[in-house]
Amino acid sequence: MKRILISGCGDIALRVAALLRMRCRLFGLARNTARFAGLRAAGMVPIPGDLDERASLTRIAGLAHTVLHFAPPPNTGGSDPRTRNLLAALSRGTLPQRLVYISTSGVYGDCGGAYVSETHALNAQNTRAQRRVDAEGQIRSWAKRNGVGASILRVPGIYADDRLPLERLHAGTPAVVAEEDSYTNHIHADDLARIVVAALRYAKSNRVYHASDDSELMMGEYFDCVADAFGLPRPPRLPRAEVQRAVSPVLWSFMNESRRLSNTRMKKELKMALRYPTVAHALDIIKPRC
Repeated sequence: MKRILISGCGDIALRVAALLRMRCRLFGLARNTARFAGLRAAGMVPIPGDLDERASLTRIAGLAHTVLHFAPPPNTGGSDPRTRNLLAALSRGTLPQRLVYISTSGVYGDCGGAYVSETHALNAQNTRAQRRVDAEGQIRSWAKRNGVGASILRVPGIYADDRLPLERLHAGTPAVVAEEDSYTNHIHADDLARIVVAALRYAKSNRVYHASDDSELMMGEYFDCVADAFGLPRPPRLPRAEVQRAVSPVLWSFMNESRRLSNTRMKKELKMALRYPTVAHALDIIKPRC
């Protein structure tokens, strides 16, 4: 039975585990022993280890045929030492055959609303995205050097029935007026899990894929769609400069970048048919369950 190690055992990891637990032996890397019972319930064998402490990762050397790396970088700095520690630990034993990494579409920076393919130049404009660029570079270099089949999924905004901006809507946080607004991209959490599984089967070596749906929404339109689905007031619209003053720097960094991701490569090469092709389609299904 194929052995798969998952680092970063959050929501997406649990969704992936539900798809793989009957056909693979799953191992979940976690530093907090309080999470072990939950990992076991999800079908994973807990492996104690902390990506911030390289010495704690000795157990993962040679453990798995495949690694799913979902752990985010630290919140500070311009590089990703967690990915560096993971790759160093994996290098001590028999190397895995495959590695799938969840990155972010933020590596492109602001593209002025242009359509973006996987070959578009990287232009990360905040330290959070710069750390992801560093992680991607580490993985691609390590995989090429060691003959490991690495796949990078660049992921936009993830949503699900429990991952919607309802608190923001209740708080009346403003959105940007339509004529100054930015394009945003989305993927349902269940579809992202399915894309990960498809990448294990079909992805080409050292290849990047956009894990994005078919929606073409501006950010304000996204908030309007969610508000309408749940009978909430639409957010007030303000000029861009006023919104920047009203929201946190982190939120503004998301609102300030505009691009439209092409998902053609994902559909063709990973043979993906999205269960939730657009946000509107998903909201029709999500609302009755919430």
